[in-house]
Amino acid sequence: MADVLLIDDDAAVIPAQVRQLFPAPAHRVRWASTGRDGLASVRREAPDVILLDLMLPDQSGLEVYQQIRALDARIPVVFITMAKTADTAIEAMKHGAFNYLHKPLDLVQLGQTVREACEVARRMRSPVLLNEEPPDERAEGSLIGGCPAMLEVYKSIGRVAAQDVTVLLTGESGTGKELVARALYQHSARSKAPFLALNCAAIPEHLLESELFGHEKGAFTGADRRRIGKFEQCNGGTLLLDEVGDMPLALQAKILRVLQERTFERVGGNETIHTDVRVIASTHRDLARLSAQERFRADLFYRLGVFSIHLPPLRERGDDVATLARHYVRRFGAELGRDIREIAPETLERLAAHPWKGNVRELQSVLKQALLKASGTVLLPLFLPSLLNPVRPPGAGVAQPALEDFIQQRLALKTTQLYAEAHDELDRFLLTAVLESSQGNQSQAARTLGVSRQTLRLKLRALFPNGTEPSGEDGSDPDLASN
Repeated sequence: MADVLLIDDDAAVIPAQVRQLFPAPAHRVRWASTGRDGLASVRREAPDVILLDLMLPDQSGLEVYQQIRALDARIPVVFITMAKTADTAIEAMKHGAFNYLHKPLDLVQLGQTVREACEVARRMRSPVLLNEEPPDERAEGSLIGGCPAMLEVYKSIGRVAAQDVTVLLTGESGTGKELVARALYQHSARSKAPFLALNCAAIPEHLLESELFGHEKGAFTGADRRRIGKFEQCNGGTLLLDEVGDMPLALQAKILRVLQERTFERVGGNETIHTDVRVIASTHRDLARLSAQERFRADLFYRLGVFSIHLPPLRERGDDVATLARHYVRRFGAELGRDIREIAPETLERLAAHPWKGNVRELQSVLKQALLKASGTVLLPLFLPSLLNPVRPPGAGVAQPALEDFIQQRLALKTTQLYAEAHDELDRFLLTAVLESSQGNQSQAARTLGVSRQTLRLKLRALFPNGTEPSGEDGSDPDLASN
């Protein structure tokens, strides 16, 4: 849902266009015809994004913008102007406005700009929780885990968040570097100012300098107007340079100057511009090795690495895999309408054994795929993608050696309930294998086992006490039939 506040005295056209793009009830569009009414609306409830006309009947749009910044500098403001030169809008961009658009509005451009602004607002406001245990399943931005390496990450965030120094985040792709950057921002003195992220690897080299520093009109082919870059837009706030290891060498010198002197020039310009931005950089590359190979400036590497935080890969986080899996199964299960209440031990074993080259991002994808295939209330190994669910060759059973190991372990512990424990362990292997064979269909599994469905359900309750497999009156599995 987008909550858009339009401040514009054109009652005939603009409000109708915005409501057409963001219709109720999926979205909310508020309208104010004067600057005073718009500011009152912001005070009552902060919107996700503000569309602000430069020419208002009671005061200028720039004056209103400055008052909005005083109320909450995190609200993205998009200026709307009739003038093609838009010098006032450009001036506002220097102080952190998100963008400016010309009238008559291009609805496609307007929709894209508002959606981008809403996403920026969401990232600034979504709290990043530091949890050793899984939070509420509705929490979107959470650093979860209690392994020693993640505890060190939490401690490092606490040590440096309030210090206005550059931080370098290292680790493989998908380990959560942007979440850590947002946690540093939210626990800093700049938490009420803007937070912007720029992926240096996703922008063509010839455009990256303009994205960072802006350009003057006529600086290059297609530069039909002045552009304000991220270092000006984010003045007073925090800028994440994601994948900084992919930044071209020619641009690294200019970044170094900004970090050292807090000044720069726009592309094609001579004016020296001062900026006050805290830089957080992240990369999955080995910058020390790249520096030794002269593929990354050593002086910039040392300047970025005033304080470094390394995020461990998922395969080195031990029991965190199970903790994360349970969290995402609850969260994605609610989103996808799957009533999964338990993860089978065999499923957790396969998840723990996987190398996770894509880290947490890959785990999220795997669990979403598994939930879409799942039926019943237990997440079985058969629901996992084929990459994590290899087909065993005929006769290559795993139950017998595992059962022998189990018996030896229980004997070593001098148990007095070995008969019952061994039978329970055998049931765990047997029922899981039969359910895999029947694709989760309990009726078919009961026929294969030669037991009643009631007996099978009682056994499943004993194996998975947090959930049961429901059944229909006709003997079919309703969860399976509904998919």
